[in-house]
Amino acid sequence: MKANIGTLDRSLRIAAGLFLIVLSLFGVIGWWGWLGVVPLATGLFRFCPAYRLLGISSCKCS
Repeated sequence: MKANIGTLDRSLRIAAGLFLIVLSLFGVIGWWGWLGVVPLATGLFRFCPAYRLLGISSCKCS
């Protein structure tokens, strides 16, 4: 897997994922808050399958 997520994109994905999971844990939102695992995982692995399919890359690396 070649990284296709840049630093800012990665930070925003991790923050959004954690935010959704925490809201779900505290009962503020329902079970769907666990979908925050998706942006969290893509941010941690620096790879987004949807970006690859669409030919997008926010990563400045080669």
